[in-house]
Amino acid sequence: MENFFKLKENNTNVKKELVAGLTTFLTMAYIIAVNAGILSDGTGMPMGALVTATCLAAAVSSIFMGLYAKLPLGIASGMGLNAYFTYAVIHGMKMPWQVALAAIFVQGIIFIILSMTKVRDAVFNAIPHNLKLAITSGIGLFIAFIGFVNSGIVIQDNATLVKIGEFTSPTVLIATIGVLIIVILSKNNVKGALLWGIVGSTLVAWSIALISPETAAAHGIILPSSNIFKYESISPIAGKFDFSYIFKSTSNLINFITVVLTFLFVSCFDTVGTVVGVSSKANLLDENGNVKGAGKALVADAVGTTFGALVGVSPQVAFVESTAGVLAGGRTGLTAITTGSLFLVAMFFSPLFIAVPASATAPALIIVGYFMIEQIKNIDFADFTEGVPAFLTIATMPLTYSIGDGLSIGIASYFIINVLNNIFGKDKNQKKKLSPFLCVLAIVFIIKLVIG
Repeated sequence: MENFFKLKENNTNVKKELVAGLTTFLTMAYIIAVNAGILSDGTGMPMGALVTATCLAAAVSSIFMGLYAKLPLGIASGMGLNAYFTYAVIHGMKMPWQVALAAIFVQGIIFIILSMTKVRDAVFNAIPHNLKLAITSGIGLFIAFIGFVNSGIVIQDNATLVKIGEFTSPTVLIATIGVLIIVILSKNNVKGALLWGIVGSTLVAWSIALISPETAAAHGIILPSSNIFKYESISPIAGKFDFSYIFKSTSNLINFITVVLTFLFVSCFDTVGTVVGVSSKANLLDENGNVKGAGKALVADAVGTTFGALVGVSPQVAFVESTAGVLAGGRTGLTAITTGSLFLVAMFFSPLFIAVPASATAPALIIVGYFMIEQIKNIDFADFTEGVPAFLTIATMPLTYSIGDGLSIGIASYFIINVLNNIFGKDKNQKKKLSPFLCVLAIVFIIKLVIG
């Protein structure tokens, strides 16, 4: 252990690393129920298989991160990307989930190549900083909106599109209790606040099912089966790629490319931000402020995404919840290996996770949205050529119910506004140099928006 992880050099020991890995797992464990619930919503993918695949992908990705990059980062299916998979790609584009998994696989391969070459830096530098922040904030709003809908706090209305739901509904009560639990525990620095919020909400939901089974059933609430130890096979979803879709029409090909690029950008930006943020907390930066092993961390994330697609789940990203493990003393890859090992154990408790209702995971979605929108304060809204595209990105993601459309509008508007400003702007100092990559990307998105 000492020779491989250099524990003493990093001011840690095996006990600290194991405790840190457990802490990270507890803060990340909510993703098992949330991810399986989101991906199964309207896709036809079986919940049991998704629970197993979510655990397996997180386990392999986190363990690989620990062994290869030797960083204390847990990896699992990313929030926002899973929502994009289900609500934008499957529901919005009417793309079969087998095709969406193929897009994730392609994205993973591209991500691996980018992570191992200098092209990675060119891609990162091509997207303006304010747009990166806007993408994160917009996804946060989108995730929170899904949470509000799943809880019944926001419901559909024919006249106004949406309106507030009935606060006497059991699902609203369940979600409200969960949000309060998470907020109170987070305020008091309790580890795993998101997980405990889901646990508390789930217990309330199951109590309702015991007291009034008919009422509970009407709101999608069921009790877990008597046998909580069960392994669900991933065979219904593993390796089910379908590439024939892209050869049927030009529109299908453009949609496929858009999905690949969206997954790629969000995965890259999420992981880079998390790696930098968590590593700075762990004092793992070199004298130049760069993360030690950042390149390897991106490779590990890319490999995790590719493996995740093979077993049937949305892209894997490094979790910012890894900060909890770092604060508990985690400094090396042994923390990540411990976290991954616990995800392996969780695979054999699928009946528990299947019985967690959407209203119980809604609080986690709402609070994760809160965490993600924090980035909005760093956006430069004083510069119209930066602020307006950022605003359009943030606003259109939830309002179009599509991360991809919001990203397309944001990049296209940034390109158009800045080209016009470069031509007609009076202040030469305010003119911006647009990267060739951004220009090509914007043109592709403009074509997509025009032809639909």
